[in-house]
Amino acid sequence: MNSVTVFCGSSSGENELYLHSAKSLGIALAENNIRLIYGGASVGLMGAVADGVLDSGGTAIGVLPRFLQAKELAHDGLSELILVDSMHERKTKMNELSDGVIALPGGFGTLEEFFEMLTWAQLGLHKKPMAILNVNQFYDTLLKFMENMVNQGFLKYENLKMILAEENIQALLTAMKNYRAPDVVKWIDK
Repeated sequence: MNSVTVFCGSSSGENELYLHSAKSLGIALAENNIRLIYGGASVGLMGAVADGVLDSGGTAIGVLPRFLQAKELAHDGLSELILVDSMHERKTKMNELSDGVIALPGGFGTLEEFFEMLTWAQLGLHKKPMAILNVNQFYDTLLKFMENMVNQGFLKYENLKMILAEENIQALLTAMKNYRAPDVVKWIDK
């Protein structure tokens, strides 16, 4: 695993632990020689993860839609900033550049980006590990909701297992390195 896309909030959240964990993830990525691919902003958790990578001598590549360049305050210290025309182009480029995905806490954008790439994995368009760093049990209710999708017959258990969720950064990186994608099976019953 040479590079990882990180989806996370452009805000910092209410708990200082979120910023600390984002920076710690960045440090761990650099220490493991894993390039960061992320949204390109200098603020919130996005800025913290990039700063962690850069402060530790790692490589941070931002992918930012032009229309968000001013709103998200592009990080000026990145190894590379790639400007694109749309949100879809952003995700496509991030997918092309990475070997795995990690979601930190965030809002609608974080979930949308993570779930689109997770759906691509479910459809067999890639076999990358899809991971959640479950800082402060932030994603517990979402993970429980996805179990309900399985229980109600809307999601196969094998597809739920595609999501790697850990509270510890090193445990998450190890799980990602050891990940093997399930065989894609027919998901629609006739």
